[in-house]
Amino acid sequence: MKIFNWAYQLFKQWDFSEDVSLYLNLFINLIVLIVVSYVLDFIFKKIFIVFLAIVAAKTKSSFDDFLVANKTAKYIAHLMPLLFIYKTVPVILSKFTYWEDFFEKGVKIYIIILSLWITRSIFNALKDYLKHKPRFSDKPIDSYIQVIMIVLWIFGITSFILIMFDFTLKTLLTTFGAISALIFLIFKDTILGFVASIQVSVNDMVRIGDWITMDKFGADGDVIEINLATVKVRNFDNTTTTIPTYSLISDSFKNWRGMLNSNGRRIKRHILIKAHSVKFITPEEIEKYKKIQHIASYIAHRQADIDKYNTINKIDKSNIVNGRNLTNLGLFRKYINQYILSHPGINKEMLLMVRYLQPTEKGIPLEIYCFSKDKEWINYEHIMADIFDHTMASIPYFDLEVFEVVSTQTNNFEL
Repeated sequence: MKIFNWAYQLFKQWDFSEDVSLYLNLFINLIVLIVVSYVLDFIFKKIFIVFLAIVAAKTKSSFDDFLVANKTAKYIAHLMPLLFIYKTVPVILSKFTYWEDFFEKGVKIYIIILSLWITRSIFNALKDYLKHKPRFSDKPIDSYIQVIMIVLWIFGITSFILIMFDFTLKTLLTTFGAISALIFLIFKDTILGFVASIQVSVNDMVRIGDWITMDKFGADGDVIEINLATVKVRNFDNTTTTIPTYSLISDSFKNWRGMLNSNGRRIKRHILIKAHSVKFITPEEIEKYKKIQHIASYIAHRQADIDKYNTINKIDKSNIVNGRNLTNLGLFRKYINQYILSHPGINKEMLLMVRYLQPTEKGIPLEIYCFSKDKEWINYEHIMADIFDHTMASIPYFDLEVFEVVSTQTNNFEL
């Protein structure tokens, strides 16, 4: 109803029964105002742009270069003719009080919008500047800027409503409170994204450049952008996955930053050994295994301890199962452990072990657990492949067998 009332009051002001010269004078003044405002805008725009460009060229900081790129000077120059209009309109419309009030409100609202635009331009320049700093390159600067701008836009829209409709702040807050449920329903995703963005930033859950894996969205790659609503991930196949920011706090995902910042990348993989191939080693076979350099000294030391124990306890060795004995699987486990210790690509200062897992119907899992020095994906795969190539090739030398599923399919030949 207020809008219709404004329209009525505005047209009511045009009383053509009065002297036509009054309106002609008004028309001329408005034309002059528009021309002068345009000239002022042109002059100040040139002055501000040239001045900022000169300053940017002479200073060492790149921040002013980003101010130039984001056209900050152009937006600031628009304020000058606007202030001129704001001061001049009351004089021109002194005999049209309602029109004066209307134009005054319009200028105030435009000043608010332009101020927000200038602020946005400055923050965009700041964002670009910080992204070129190594210390801030992995921070979600976009998200921070968006949060700040949303707060400023809320204040701007509130001021717009207060000026336009002559509301008091108390009335406005009461109205917002009454329709808050509707507002939350309409802007639910934006509000959730806003909250999630703050939590992600404050808790340092994700940074630009982090490698994350999120199976739900098919994301497996580096984070290239974090903003209020979405997180963009460039996958290793060069596709891009967009994840809602809220999903980072509501769903599970894996961040590989800890691994990349550590001293090594974990290798954790097992092979299955057939249980029936495990056996005790006879004295005759020990000499064969002593020729394997990585375990030669271990066999000599270990066999001496075993012989001493069996002798002290008077163990009947006519049956090999009596007393203590070496096994081919035990020697193989020790061999692989020593081989990994000698491998140049493995970090010896981090956890390293070769262990048995729970036996299954498929055999005995022998797991290799260690960390490669090189964390880069391709090199990491090369190191792991090198270790398992050697491991698989070594198994027959210890009279062991690897479990494989035997195909039951037979070929039928027609005679």
